[in-house]
Amino acid sequence: MTILKRAKLWSIGGGKGGVGKSVVSLGLGISLARLGKSVILIDGDLGGANLHTLMGVRYPHVTLEHFLLRKVERLEDTIIPTQVEGIGLICGADDLLGAANPTYSQKIRLLQQIEALPAQYVLLDLGAGTAFNLLDFFNFTSGKIILFTSQTTSLQNAYGFIKSALYRKISKDFAKDEEVMRLLFHSGEPDSQNTIGTVKELLARLQVQSPRTHDRLRRMLRDYQIYLVVNLVKSRADLASPEIIHSICTDFLNLKPEILGQVSFDPAIEAAVDHLSMSPIYEKKSKAAADLNRIAQRIIEATLWRPQVSPAEEKEMEFPAEPLEAQPLITS
Repeated sequence: MTILKRAKLWSIGGGKGGVGKSVVSLGLGISLARLGKSVILIDGDLGGANLHTLMGVRYPHVTLEHFLLRKVERLEDTIIPTQVEGIGLICGADDLLGAANPTYSQKIRLLQQIEALPAQYVLLDLGAGTAFNLLDFFNFTSGKIILFTSQTTSLQNAYGFIKSALYRKISKDFAKDEEVMRLLFHSGEPDSQNTIGTVKELLARLQVQSPRTHDRLRRMLRDYQIYLVVNLVKSRADLASPEIIHSICTDFLNLKPEILGQVSFDPAIEAAVDHLSMSPIYEKKSKAAADLNRIAQRIIEATLWRPQVSPAEEKEMEFPAEPLEAQPLITS
């Protein structure tokens, strides 16, 4: 298990709605609290907040809107208590940010204070889509969980989200590097000499043209850790889904995501969501609850120890630089 900086900050994303991000975020929060950890859940679905309803809070008296509009100065003052001991909740701002698009100054102020929240773990339940601000929230956290199901469209969306988030990270970290920007954002032009399709191809080009930049990008990719969780598992065949995403990310993005676990399908939870009541998730005996507890324990492991990597292992972690079949890069 990879040790993380800012290990208390975890986000749950996945690109498309309907895969169970809010349910899994709540379930992980409950599991961490049962393991004796203090937790704050943040509804990061800015424009479609619903986490509070799942927690039995119908009309929150304070939300992110109050913080972003400076009706309260501290993000900590927006935390409301919940029925679960050890869990605080920060509700999303439905009306203010309809398009999930806070201003730059609002975003920076929010990110600065998220890190200072008084909890051992802060879980950020992200909304759907790949808007830049949403990707920035995802990239800000060290624990980056991608949630998906075994459906083909869900796998495509999960990979698309990872790719978008990674390219957002590269474009911000290398914003002043003209060569990297040129390769990233002019790769679709009809100049075959400048066309690249994968991160491996980008690394190969930089290794020739700018070895120092190549090494810097390789280190960034090594430190960019993604965790995979497949939800609504009904059969052993569904468990192949994380391996598929792992393989594609390795081949095209030069990433090696860690498979964090799976959450079994529970018809009682599905029915409870329809009634905006999550009582089944609080039950310790359900298979889904047991799965979530195992994932929570692995999250805790990420804060407890650092693997010792020898020079030989470091070399083995490197990816070959040969180009693969071209894939279009993100241009926005």
